[in-house]
Amino acid sequence: MIERFLAFLKIGAFTFGGGYAMIAMIQSEAERHGWLTQEELVDFVALSESTPGPLAVNMATFVGMRTEGVFGAIIATLGIVLPSFIIILIIANFFEKYKKSKAVGGIMSGLKPAVVGMIGAAFISVARTVFFPSGISLSAFSSASFWIFLGLFAVTAVLVFKKVHPIKIILLSAVIGVVAGYGLGL
Repeated sequence: MIERFLAFLKIGAFTFGGGYAMIAMIQSEAERHGWLTQEELVDFVALSESTPGPLAVNMATFVGMRTEGVFGAIIATLGIVLPSFIIILIIANFFEKYKKSKAVGGIMSGLKPAVVGMIGAAFISVARTVFFPSGISLSAFSSASFWIFLGLFAVTAVLVFKKVHPIKIILLSAVIGVVAGYGLGL
């Protein structure tokens, strides 16, 4: 229990950029401790994205619930939010005074590319697990799930650029996924 709290405390304290940036660290900790398989992690990412609340908090809650029940969910959630809560209290106290500082501007400029890189790494890791679980092969490109993903990705991109509300996109994606899953036996 303490191990889980400390793992999520570390994730919350050392990952900047929100939930997507935390996926790689959550994956690393979950694999290292044997809490989840790659497939379960991908399912938890999808489930976390489909439920209200921040992705990382939802994932911590799901992992805690899966491994230790309700108390585990509370401990994991507390571990992941506590660092952010403390850091934001400190930053809010000093930000107004130092927001025009070159050092603060430099820190923010340095963090942005790192966050984009972490989000990209998480995307690649999840995509690899979904499409290439046995390694890269041409057969992955002929699977129905790959083409469904590509179609959903294209539709989502168009809807985002047309400024369709995200809830409508999530619901549409869920319906298409269910229909495709049952229709194609995925």
